[in-house]
Formats: sequence, C-alpha cells, structure tokens
Amino acid sequence: MLTIALSKGKLIESALDLFRRAGYTGAGLSSESRRLIFPCPEIDTTFLIVRPSDVPTYVEYGGADAGIVGKDVLLEQESDVYEPLDLGFGACRISVAALRGEGSRDRLSSKIRVATKYPRITERFFNQRGIPVEIIKLYGSIELAPVVGLADRIVDLVETGGTLKAHDLVEVEVIAHSTARFIVNRASLRLKHHPLMELIRRLRAATDTKVPVSGNGRRPPGRKVKSRQARV
Repeated sequence: MLTIALSKGKLIESALDLFRRAGYTGAGLSSESRRLIFPCPEIDTTFLIVRPSDVPTYVEYGGADAGIVGKDVLLEQESDVYEPLDLGFGACRISVAALRGEGSRDRLSSKIRVATKYPRITERFFNQRGIPVEIIKLYGSIELAPVVGLADRIVDLVETGGTLKAHDLVEVEVIAHSTARFIVNRASLRLKHHPLMELIRRLRAATDTKVPVSGNGRRPPGRKVKSRQARV
C-alpha cells in the first residue's frame, strides 16, 4: 500500500487528473470532498490531502511515501526527499518586486527591507549578492507591504503578474521558476521500490503524452500525441 500526499489548492485538480491518466483512479477521490484521507484499496493506494507546506514534511518523515508539491515549497524548506519528476503544471516564478520607479534605487549602503513568505529563499538570494537584508515574514497580502511603507521589496510567487500590476509593483528579478514536482521518501524508495518505480514510470508517461496510460506505460493505439517539452 502506497500513501501519497497531495497539495490542497491550485495543484490538486491537475494532480488528480494526472493520476487518473496514469491509471490510478480511486472511488470517491475528489478535490471537492471535505475528507482529508482517501483509502483506495482497488489501486492499493491511500491519498492524503494536506496543506502545500506540509507535503514535504509528510514525505520526509514517512507519513507519506510520496507526494506532489510546488518547487517553491521545496526550495524554501530544503527537505531531504527524492525528487524524480518535474510534472510541468502549476508553472510560476519566485520574483523580487518593488514599487514602480523604485526597483533600481541604490540601497546597497543600508539594509533592504524585504517582505516575504519565503524567508530562506530570500536570505540566500540577497546574501549571494552581498546585499544586506532585513526580512519581514508575512503569510499573505505580500503586495501591500511596499504600498504602506512596510518594506522596500517583496519576494513572492508570480503567475501572471496581474496582482503586482494592480498594486503598481514591477518585477525586479526572477529568483527561480517553479512547477509541481513528484517527491518520494528515501526509505520508501528502498522498501517499496517496485510499486514506487511503477508509479513514477506511469506518471512520467502520462506527463509526457498528456493522454491516459495503460498498465504497460504505453498510450492507447490510434492516438497521436505531441510530447511536452519539460520545463526546468
């Protein structure tokens, strides 16, 4: 029996669709349910629905054998997990942003105050550039910080940039790109090697072909599909 942790929120629908295309469909498994655990004995798998920030913790400490989470969470938490697959969906970027017209202001002589929910990523980024930084940890509404004078910059997840524009903010620099990743507990990879490697193989095939995958990992006959170029 495999236990898979899935992220609540924007990744859940794409994750469930990927598992369906890979042939892992369980009765009652739905993003609309209030349930947090879905035993699916027909596919020998149990799914857990948890907060995105908790997925690496469940996987690293063995509460789940594997999971799906955004690369942004992995970069922030630096969890000790195996990361075999870039699933491609949930694409966004971790960016530095500032009020329009202030993005190039020279503040190297004093600390830059940065608001973010990614303190580790932010500290690494500015330290690598030799820029002194004071980090203000926020849990939401990051875009308001420069508007009200709380911070000089923000570091946040950007998808379309619409929210930044709505607050007269501009991207100064992209720190990293993020997509959904499939992660695996290192001990589980040894103890449950065969079912996990089969799952990885079928998820990879479903990701590359965008069509349902049969038990042997091949797409159904008569379907011509253009393979997806993996994003890094």
